[in-house]
Amino acid sequence: MVKKYLSKIYMGIIFIFLYAPIIVLGVFSFNESKSRGNWTGFSLKWYIELFHDHDIRMAFYYTITIAIITAIVSTILGTIAAIGINAMKGRQQALILNVNYLPVVNPDIVTGISLMILYISFNMDFGFMTMLLSHIVFSTPYVILSILPKLKQLDVHMTEAAMDLGATPMYALRKVILPEIKPGIITGFLMAFTLSIDDFIISYFTKGEGVTNLSIVIYSMARRGVRPTINALSTIMLIVVLLLMILINKRTNGHDKPKKIYRSEV
Repeated sequence: MVKKYLSKIYMGIIFIFLYAPIIVLGVFSFNESKSRGNWTGFSLKWYIELFHDHDIRMAFYYTITIAIITAIVSTILGTIAAIGINAMKGRQQALILNVNYLPVVNPDIVTGISLMILYISFNMDFGFMTMLLSHIVFSTPYVILSILPKLKQLDVHMTEAAMDLGATPMYALRKVILPEIKPGIITGFLMAFTLSIDDFIISYFTKGEGVTNLSIVIYSMARRGVRPTINALSTIMLIVVLLLMILINKRTNGHDKPKKIYRSEV
């Protein structure tokens, strides 16, 4: 009994340590005063000031634009790659899976520097395109990993049966495979979108003149001193990412529940 209570207290301390700074940040984003230690009243003026800042508006535009394009392209590439990997067997499949794991386990700073050197070697101008390509590169493996489990659960005989009944491979793909793995595709899309919005390190090494995202803007503002507008911007980003993660978890848990199978008796 004592051990049980101690474990709960220990977990409580950990959660307080992790989330107390975030809660304080969110609360003081509504503080009327610039002071971070003195509450003078509720106000939305820092959020209003935030949306009147031209640099932040441009960073928001690039962040959302890159995130949407990244999510779409990564989902398409990841779906095609996952279907191809699932069709492989033995050592070939294991090799490709290990290659796909590399960007996931690789430190972001290594990926960012590697992509920067690659763009320099091809004499590419740093800007919107380099940042977009970088986001697609590090997001696609996560999409593949979110779709592969759904493909593993798919009955291989369904596709064979559809083709035996006259369906072409493309028709079987559209009408049989894609509807069955749709939850994994949506989860991969949301994950790629979230990763793109949240990224700082890779974006920092691949950004160009006049092109930046919200994470880099927050870092630049913090170097000049923490202003209440940073609290407001961080709170908005936190809420967006939190909502997306809740949506991803709900979809994953909802579709992982065992389905009842009803059989008709002849």
